[in-house]
Amino acid sequence: MKKVLQGTRFSGLRYGAGLLLLVHLTGTLGYMYLGRPSATWIDSFYMTFITVATIGYGETVDLSTHPMGRLFTVFIAVIGIGTMSYMFSTFVALLLESDLNVALRKKRMEKEIAKLSGHYIVCGIGRVGTNVANELIKTKRNLVVIESNRQALDRWLEHHPETLHLHEDAADDDALRTAGVMGAAGVFAVTGDDSHNLVISMSVKLLHPQSRVVARLHDIRNAKKAHRAGADEIVSPDFTGGMRIVSAMVRPHAVNFMDQMLRSDEGLRVEEVILPPNFPPTAVSELVPKSKEYILMATHEHGKWVFNPADEHMVKAGAALVLMASPDGRAHLEKLLKV
Repeated sequence: MKKVLQGTRFSGLRYGAGLLLLVHLTGTLGYMYLGRPSATWIDSFYMTFITVATIGYGETVDLSTHPMGRLFTVFIAVIGIGTMSYMFSTFVALLLESDLNVALRKKRMEKEIAKLSGHYIVCGIGRVGTNVANELIKTKRNLVVIESNRQALDRWLEHHPETLHLHEDAADDDALRTAGVMGAAGVFAVTGDDSHNLVISMSVKLLHPQSRVVARLHDIRNAKKAHRAGADEIVSPDFTGGMRIVSAMVRPHAVNFMDQMLRSDEGLRVEEVILPPNFPPTAVSELVPKSKEYILMATHEHGKWVFNPADEHMVKAGAALVLMASPDGRAHLEKLLKV
């Protein structure tokens, strides 16, 4: 698409240059005729040039006795100035679409990425990566996309042009640093190649061991290798798809409920909020006030689950609260708990 637009711009410049040449030729011949016998070729060309360029030093070819000659000057000025304006606008458009503009946009985007903290990095924007990025957008989370395939990246940007992105190899340390891996909340290694996802996981952990990494694997037999490479969680679309098919058969109502939740415009999701360190022991009733924006389903404390905890249940620092919440509800609770 970009090459087609640039080809159109170059064609426009050639068309404009040809028309401008024709204007100068017509003007020169016209002024030679109007200024005869005293006008020279140089005078006639110069008269045409200063008219088109809007310099207007004066009539080098005397038209005081030729009213129609001055109308001819108006004609040359309108066509010439219009052609010059067209060529200028086409040149500017071509400049904006050139590599120079790409470099400037890249630099500006890198500055915006550098300001982020607590965002997510999506490595690979294919079929799985697209769904991951869409979910992050729906739940109002900041993200940066890294994709080496220009076509895949352009398909995504066509629908989400404001997405912060890098046209780089996600396994490259410099690309991960530029994407803000040091301050990211997590990294999704979801390219279509298992080995590439393993390398991405290892690269992230070598750069920032505290980063959480979720890796996509086609072959579940590579799970142990992925964990050794640094992936915190492994997801196999084939395995998960099989489990989803079974669930649709044996627990259809539960599956339908989850589907409706994921498709709702409110962005309702099962979310988690981790209590920060040094958080004082607090009763559930005080910790999570009643609200239509969220429902506390369970807590995860010291490796154990507490489902539907009682109001008087005491929750300590480091515990995970599992809630059904809207994006606004989650954000409100995180602000309330100073997460």
